[in-house]
Amino acid sequence: MKQYYFFLILGFFTSCQYFEKQVPSEKELLQKELKAINWKEVDEYPSFTGCDKLTEKIQRQQCFFEYLTQLIQDKLEVDTLSVLYPELDTIEVKVTVFPDSRMQFEPQFSKDSTAYNIIKIDSILHARLVNFPKVNPAIKQGIPVKTQFILPVIIKVE
Repeated sequence: MKQYYFFLILGFFTSCQYFEKQVPSEKELLQKELKAINWKEVDEYPSFTGCDKLTEKIQRQQCFFEYLTQLIQDKLEVDTLSVLYPELDTIEVKVTVFPDSRMQFEPQFSKDSTAYNIIKIDSILHARLVNFPKVNPAIKQGIPVKTQFILPVIIKVE
């Protein structure tokens, strides 16, 4: 019977209410989780239907960039950019993929690019870079997000 009282007293003094731990608030947990997320990288890169079959993240990314670059080059191949501006062999295109699967293209020119008419090139690119296949947006934490990247596009193929 003495042993019973000993365990009862021991259990009483070591119960959870005496060693209550501080429970973090909802805001503290949210801030901790937000700090743990790498906001500079997405979980899944944008992809086209053909690239969805690949399982590796890097392969899917490479497939997307190669396919998009090829599509842009094919659309610009039929144009007169290489004739009008023979010194212009590569254009950097800023590509934005929105969460609703829309894509936007903006040519990027260096500050010292006065040798050619930027406005004319920009209008040609906007006219040509339309009607792309459906793209699946990038995914971050299970949510579609907007992504931007710059693609170097070779317009003069020799």
